[in-house]
Amino acid sequence: MTTAAESVLRVEKGLADPEELAAITAVLLARAAAQPADAPAAPRGRNTAGWRRLERTPGFRAPHSWQG
Repeated sequence: MTTAAESVLRVEKGLADPEELAAITAVLLARAAAQPADAPAAPRGRNTAGWRRLERTPGFRAPHSWQG
């Protein structure tokens, strides 16, 4: 039978002491508590891509074109 502590964290590589697991748990809980749950989303910037979509460009460009 597994305890609650064994099902919350899993050590992938190496051996972790109970003190190390308690320390990382405290850090993770402190970080989660520091960020408000209803924080407004960061502004996204512009809605259009900063690069050209090649499928929307004409197939031929003149050799003296500045776009090529």
